[in-house]
Amino acid sequence: MTVNLDQLHELIGKDLAPSSWILVDQEMISAFGRLTGDKQFIHMDPERARDATPFGGTIAHGFLTLSLASRMALEAQPKIQGQTMGVNYGFDRIRFLHPVASGKRVRGRFSLSEILPRGRGRVLLNYAFSIEIEEEETPALSAQWLTLIYFEEDI
Repeated sequence: MTVNLDQLHELIGKDLAPSSWILVDQEMISAFGRLTGDKQFIHMDPERARDATPFGGTIAHGFLTLSLASRMALEAQPKIQGQTMGVNYGFDRIRFLHPVASGKRVRGRFSLSEILPRGRGRVLLNYAFSIEIEEEETPALSAQWLTLIYFEEDI
């Protein structure tokens, strides 16, 4: 969806369409563990995780789940007319609420909370963001996500 700034203001407080589902399988979890050096058995050893944890098997790293946010945002957040660039400005109140078991699918949900002018052709967007797990009531995580949007001209 592409919107202008006036249309963007109309989206405040509204749920946007969710992103597509993403499969979080053992291959993804193991690759993330190798890349980051986080090789804790609850992520990397399916048999031991099945036998020695309450999860019944391996679970995704919390930061793996969070890292999928960028992919989700590219699908679900609106494109803004005149935007030249957007940068991740950070997160507020990230909470990891439910583990993502290997083999589960996740998707992102966004709701635009506020638009804050930052001068010189920039606005700061604040999104309420969560990652839901297919067939689970509790989301994997919730956060406030801040994105700084740049425009060619002052707005």
